[in-house]
Formats: sequence, structure tokens, C-alpha cells
Amino acid sequence: MPENRDVACLLQNKEEEDLAKVRSVDLNTKVIEMKGIVKKFGDFVANDHINLTVHKGEIHAILGENGAGKSTLMNVLYGLYRPTSGEIYVDGVKQEFDGPGGAIKSGIGMVHQHFMLIQPFTVTENIVLGMETMKGITLDMAKAREEVVKLSERYGMAVDPDARIEEISVGMQQRVEILKVLYRGAQTLILDEPTASLTPQEIQELIGIMENLTADGKSIILITHKLKEIKASADYCTIIRLGKYIDTVKVEDVTEQDLASMMVGRNVTFKVEKEAQEPGEVVLEVRDLRGYDYRKVEILKGLNLKVRRGEILGIAGIDGNGQTELVEIITGLRKAESGSVTVNGENIFNARPRTVFDKGVSSIPADRQKHGLVLEFSVADNMVLQNYKKPEYQKHGFLKRNAIQEYAREAVKKYDIRPADSALKPAGTLSGGNQQKVIIAREVNNDKDLLIAVNPTRGLDVGAIEYVHRYIVEQRNKGKAILLVSFELDEIMSLSDRIDVIYDGHIVGSVAGKDADENTLGLMMAGGTHHE
Repeated sequence: MPENRDVACLLQNKEEEDLAKVRSVDLNTKVIEMKGIVKKFGDFVANDHINLTVHKGEIHAILGENGAGKSTLMNVLYGLYRPTSGEIYVDGVKQEFDGPGGAIKSGIGMVHQHFMLIQPFTVTENIVLGMETMKGITLDMAKAREEVVKLSERYGMAVDPDARIEEISVGMQQRVEILKVLYRGAQTLILDEPTASLTPQEIQELIGIMENLTADGKSIILITHKLKEIKASADYCTIIRLGKYIDTVKVEDVTEQDLASMMVGRNVTFKVEKEAQEPGEVVLEVRDLRGYDYRKVEILKGLNLKVRRGEILGIAGIDGNGQTELVEIITGLRKAESGSVTVNGENIFNARPRTVFDKGVSSIPADRQKHGLVLEFSVADNMVLQNYKKPEYQKHGFLKRNAIQEYAREAVKKYDIRPADSALKPAGTLSGGNQQKVIIAREVNNDKDLLIAVNPTRGLDVGAIEYVHRYIVEQRNKGKAILLVSFELDEIMSLSDRIDVIYDGHIVGSVAGKDADENTLGLMMAGGTHHE
């Protein structure tokens, strides 16, 4: 798999690279039927009479905006929720699941967007947990390991059975989750936003794995916002909008634009509108930065970059070349070994996160749940996490709850955070895409001189992506400096005024956004050129 091409290029050239396999979908065998599914939470209707039919050997995509009800529908199928009304049939037999155990016994497995793995355990231990192979009264881990290796080889999912989860990549962790459900005998796999945290290469590998599974007669239900992935992998697609069933289409008969329009109910503009402008003075300067990753291996090796006022600087690179460490050092989440970091000429090298924020830096973090939100707090409280001490939000040490809630309600409306009454709800109850919108609303409203955006549209649908891109460009037009780190090369190329390519802990090249092309960037991303 060539590492120097982005996912869009990889997927568009899927056929000519001979990656596609001929799927044999048995339209006479319905493995899943959901009829008239209604799911209510109080007065809120999350699913409103939705129908879904999945056949043997089929990849069936579920497409909808953030908060449209996709995950709710799949949680009903998996037994996590009981439907308010409607019927579920598995292999033609009507089912009423009391929990996931019943769904698993019926051959349904689910890989959640946020993995459910025990970090200190090995790959083998995680896969067999709860279904351990016994030898008398003791665990037969040698036998279990042998079964895991056979299963991984059968479906082309290379994993190290002895590695600990905390030591492996996100893509490898996902393979472990898939192997977990296969180990339990799943015939239908539900993959909830499976590519949200993957690199382009890992996405392509996942598509290959899905092809292997369906070639063996498994069926896959794929929840995703990414239209290219639907076109590259799915046979059929069911579209849901605002909790309602819109249509089921044969993927080869529709375009990405068709899918986007059905999803959001209007025409969507894929092109980023951005007027050329001259950047101003330097806001962020990083000089000779050196730092280590979690393994204590040097990953930043004398990195230099500058971001100017009124400019979007995009960082393009394959995951693992120092992007994460760079952002964490700038924002105060990680200590650097040496070098300098200044904002508006002021030193913030190895400063605390609060100091970095006060000096003019806001950030949209890579991990929204770990570094972006307090999931137990309400949306309103998350909106003022950095600013709750301001006079407009507190007096004599007591929070002005009415003011905070009113501010949050306005942000929810402005940024189309769903549901519309989410201001007082715990942030953890929102869909992943709407959690991302909460962070974006907060950080844009913080109105700092430098905005660091790391994969800002991860998990967002095309309508929301259009919205976020517009806000990032608006900040740039207001004279803010934007540092954009994204694994979506399309996003980097369409948004950036200037693109720096990171490889092996260095910036190995810089090109103007208007002059960038996939081949040139891809070559640098793979280390094909190396000029400081």
C-alpha cells in the first residue's frame, strides 16, 4: 500500500489498483429486517418509523447527519435500546432483544466508535474475554492464542496476539474489536463510524478487511459520514434525516452529490470559498523543537515553523511523524526536550495549558473526549470551561447559571448543535459529531490570536464540514492565525494558504496552498524529498 497518497486518491483509484473484489450479495437471503422502528426518549423521537433490510454478503451503509438517529437505530438492533415500536427479524425470525447478549446469540456483533478494550490486557486477552478457552479449571491461553491467530489470518487482519492494547495503533485496536465480535460468532457486523480515527492507509486496509468478510458470507452495516468510503465499499445505502427514513439506494446508481443532498435535504458545496489575502506578522514561531513520544523515542528532531496572522498553515503528514507531539507541546499538554515556542513574541515553551490559553492560544484537540470535553458536565458548562471566572459568568465565586445557560443556548442554535435543547444535557449524551461542534463553538468564541485545529471535521457529516470550514476561513479573514493539522489531505489542500509537510520529526517542505497537488505532497509525506 503506497503511503504517499491520501484517502481520496486511494479510493478514487480503487478499481485501477485492482483492490476491489466481486461481492456476491444474495438478494434472496435477508439477514436483517427492521420494520417501522420507532425509538422515543421522553418526547424526543430519535427514530421515526425507520425500515432497514440487509442481505447476506452485503455491505449496507447507513448515512445521515450528526444526530440523525443512525447510532440509535443500531443500538436498537444490538439490543442496547428496546424499540418503542416496530419489529426486528434476524434470518427471518422475529426477535425481541433484552440486551446485547441476545443480539450476540443471534449472530449480531457491534464495533463501537469509541473502542471498549482493556488497555493493559493483551490482544488475545481482550478478544477472548468472557469466552475464555479452559483447560480443566485453568485458562488455556496457548489454545486461545492459536485460535486468535487462525481467525486473524482467515480474514487478513494481521495482529500481534501478545501485544498490549496500550502499545498498538488505533487501526490495530479496531482490528482487535472486529476479531472480538467474530470470535463470538457474528454473522452481521455493525461498524459505527469505523474510520473516524484512522489514517488513510488504515482506512484502505479496513475496506480490504470488509471485502474479505463479505466474501466469506458475512454482512456488514456501516455507519459513516464519508461519501467516498460509501462509494468505494458499500452495495446499498439507507439515508436517514432528522430521525426519519428517506430512501434506500443502490450505491453504484448515485453520485456523492446525490447522497449528500439526500442526507441534508439541500445542495451541498464541496468547494471551500476563500479569497486570497496577504498574511500579517508572525503569531506562532517554533524553532529547533525537539521532543519524545510516549515510548521515550525522539520524534521531533529540530522542527521549525511559523504561522502568520490572517493565514491558515496546514500540516500534512502521515500519522506518527510528530504531529501529535507538536500540538501537545504547543498547547502545554506535553513537555519538550529543547527549542523555543513563542506566541506574539512571548515565550510559551513548556508553559502550563492555562498560561498558553491566556497568551492567546485556543485549540480544537485531536481527541474530543479525552482533551476536549468533560463528558459528565452539561454542554453549557463545557462551553465556559476556560472562561467561568469571567465577570459575565461568575460573581463573588458563584456561577451565574442563567447567563451561562443563555450563552450556551445561543451557541447551540448558531452552530446547529443537536438536539436543539442540548444546552443542559451532559456532553457525553451527544453524538460524536455534535460533541465536536460544542468544542468548535467554544474555541471559535474564545477569540484567541492563534487557533490550532486538529482534525476539526473528524466524525462530521458533509453539511457540518461545510459549516466548520466556513468558520475556520472566517477566523482567518478576521486576522487570526490558524494552524491546521489534518489527516484528510483534501481538507489540507482546500483550506490552507500554505502547507508544511512533516516527515520524521522535521518540516521537509513547504508549498503554497494554491500550488499544492497530491503527488508532490504525497512524495514529501513519504520522505521522497528532504529539504529544510
